[in-house]
Amino acid sequence: MDTPTGIAVTSFLVGLSGAMMPGPVLTVTIGEAAARLKGGGSGAAGRGPLVRAALVGPLIVLGHAILEVCLVIAIVLGLGRFLAETPVMGTIGVIGGAVLVWMAWGMFRGMRELTLQTVAALPGRNPVLAGVLTSLSNPYWTVWWATIGLGYIALSMRFGVGGLVAFYLGHILSDLVWYSSISLSLAVGHRLLTDRVYRGLVAVCAIFLLVFGLYFGYTGVRALVI
Repeated sequence: MDTPTGIAVTSFLVGLSGAMMPGPVLTVTIGEAAARLKGGGSGAAGRGPLVRAALVGPLIVLGHAILEVCLVIAIVLGLGRFLAETPVMGTIGVIGGAVLVWMAWGMFRGMRELTLQTVAALPGRNPVLAGVLTSLSNPYWTVWWATIGLGYIALSMRFGVGGLVAFYLGHILSDLVWYSSISLSLAVGHRLLTDRVYRGLVAVCAIFLLVFGLYFGYTGVRALVI
């Protein structure tokens, strides 16, 4: 932690713990990779769908990275103080928690009808844009940056721009490694990806979204009341 290299390494490890938390980004990564495996599109043949499925993770992280570099700049310019205010944190927790509970309920409600064929039939979405939108919809993302991220930026700024770059690269590399692994594993093991397995993956994500939403709602209410 006393060198830019130490900041990059610890930023990667801490970021990985956040990236592995089930949420909208993970759910969309699974859904989009599955859609490209089963959908294929006109003229798709050979390894085309597999390559497109494997690229879903990196492209979603690209959108995520664009959003985060803008946020890092905004925090350096003073936004971090606003995000760290208790009323703001509480409001984000309540609204974000409600959104995640609503998303989880919707996933549970449509579980029986959920198939890879219906997912593949949906209009193709831009993975880069999906990376931006799903990050914004996750209150954990905002809270993480208002707390852990803000502290890391303050620590990194001791080493100037080099320290800030080391922090950002270590952090975004953790997202790239995790979500690329998800989409690549789905592409490599596509023959094992049945409707039943897919529903199971979505069910696990929904459970974590529900728990996470309830937790954020509780912490948000507590922050506003106390």
